[in-house]
Amino acid sequence: MSQRTFAGGIHPSYFKDYTAGKPTAAARAPTQVIIPLHQNIGAPCEAVVQVGDEVKVGQKIGEPQGFVSAPIHASISGKVTKIGPYNHPLGKPVEAVFIENDGQDTLYEGVKPNKPLEELTPQEVIQIAKEAGLVGLGGATFPTHVKLSPPPEIAIDTVIINAAECEPFLTADHVLMLERADDVVYGLKAFMKALQATKGIIGIEDNKPDAIVSMQKAVAKGGQGYDLEVHALETKYPQGAEKMLIRATTGREVPPGALPMAVNVVNQNNGTAVALAEAIKLGKPLYERVVTVTGPGIQHPANLIVRNGTLVSELIEQCGGLTADARKLILGGPMMGLAQPSGDVPVIKGTSGVLILTQKFVKDHASGPCIKCGKCVDACPMHLVPNFIGSAAEKNNFELAEKYGALDCFECGCCTYTCPAKRPLVQWIRIAKGEILARRNKQ
Repeated sequence: MSQRTFAGGIHPSYFKDYTAGKPTAAARAPTQVIIPLHQNIGAPCEAVVQVGDEVKVGQKIGEPQGFVSAPIHASISGKVTKIGPYNHPLGKPVEAVFIENDGQDTLYEGVKPNKPLEELTPQEVIQIAKEAGLVGLGGATFPTHVKLSPPPEIAIDTVIINAAECEPFLTADHVLMLERADDVVYGLKAFMKALQATKGIIGIEDNKPDAIVSMQKAVAKGGQGYDLEVHALETKYPQGAEKMLIRATTGREVPPGALPMAVNVVNQNNGTAVALAEAIKLGKPLYERVVTVTGPGIQHPANLIVRNGTLVSELIEQCGGLTADARKLILGGPMMGLAQPSGDVPVIKGTSGVLILTQKFVKDHASGPCIKCGKCVDACPMHLVPNFIGSAAEKNNFELAEKYGALDCFECGCCTYTCPAKRPLVQWIRIAKGEILARRNKQ
């Protein structure tokens, strides 16, 4: 086992004690779920049920409308009461399926175990991932079957399980490694089989020593016949970003604008590995996930197993409600998560955390002039010049922002975090990226 890292990055306070070591617990099944039909990078799904239909747990309710997409399944049994637009965590209402819970939790007949991994072909593993609706559970929600289907001219030799969980406050990945280590290894082996890769790596930040030990034991127990390694990584944000993780674990550099497959690597989140293990062993589609409900603004922080389509407000209620000084709701972590106007948004496949911050943690940006200190440049893990990109975007000079490499930014927030002038650099860069991509689409 080796300890590695990458250039740049920051060392924020991690605040993981709120839920670290707390075992998962099943959240109460809601009386109604509201399941958006767009829960992945790529094309949305189209409803394959109608109002009045009775559905069962694990039944497909959304059919993909493109290759880069993933089907969506019912998370409860009951009656479809409505199909129409509803609030989405990304901010824009999308078509959603409303299901009223019948309290029976009846499992769909088509949910059946598959053949053992040893008897499956690579294409069968990919098809299982596709039919189960698997996406990246670290937050990016890229459809898993697409990641497992690189162009034929590219030979993937290494699969990396991203278990760094570098975002402050979040512990969903950590608790999975303690409770489901064998399934993480099983999922890794399935990824390797699908890609015909020869090496598997599990990368974990060294602030999770119990997880490192747990995964080492699981590799020793279930890794026979596979070349598997557990890497302890320096605790540094954003260690879990895919290009940083590849650099830290393999020494390979992904070129600007390229995907990990350019260096013969595929990254997968450890939650996705567990979901693939369940899909193979049980035939279980992705209709629930572990969500960390945490922060100083929640009464009883917890790691909950949550049904897809559960309203965030219901999770907050189950965790004792808000504290008197609660001020901000974020889905995800504080660095890359998205603030929400209210809890009337549903949990989706990419919801890793529900974070409630108090006034002490909420600071306004002064948006003063850049003082040319260079701290954002030193911190940027992509070796960009965030101050130049941000200034160009602030002046609506998006051509210049693109010239400075705005599209290579993955919005980790290191620049905003380190800026002594409190300039909202990542927000400006996000706006610039949107404008650049919109103009390209028009052209």
